[in-house]
Formats: sequence, C-alpha cells, structure tokens
Amino acid sequence: MLYAIIATDHAGSLAARQGARPAHLERLRALQEEGRLVLAGPHPGIDSPDPGAAGFTGSLVVAEFSDLAAAERWAGADPYVAAGVYAQVQVKPFKQVFPA
Repeated sequence: MLYAIIATDHAGSLAARQGARPAHLERLRALQEEGRLVLAGPHPGIDSPDPGAAGFTGSLVVAEFSDLAAAERWAGADPYVAAGVYAQVQVKPFKQVFPA
C-alpha cells in the first residue's frame, strides 16, 4: 500500500537540512531502485523552485510500504529526523487516483 510521509521542518533548519541531504537522498534512491517511490520532494519556503536562504518548510514522500508500521519506521529513521530538521512527521495511508 502507498503511504504519504508529510514532514514539517523546524524554523531555521536549512543548514542541518543541507548537511543531512546526501544521506536523505540515498535512502530515497534506494526506494526508487526498488520501484516503491512514487514521488518525493521538499516544500520551498517561498514561491520559488530555488528558495535560497528562505529554505524549506518540510517534505513530502509518497512510497509503497508493507504496512503503516513499516512506513512509520522508515520515516522515523530518516537522516533529517536525526539531524533535527523535522519538527513533526506524519505518516498516512495514501490512495493514488491520478495518474492511473
């Protein structure tokens, strides 16, 4: 089943995000290589694809996991969690309708 991992960044966490980014992307690449990643990306802090110093306000990952507990474990082990980037992480079942 698909799950949406919706994370909110701590204010002022851009430097921590940049430091943990390589390890974060490595985990996402692993999901992609397994064919389980639907989409992933950050929420820019301003209306721009490159927010610069404004940074990001959080992230969204939609991926396939065996169950909610597995999705929660994966989300909890994210390098952004360990680096203190995320203030909150919510994991919810997701039903993809489009694209079909």
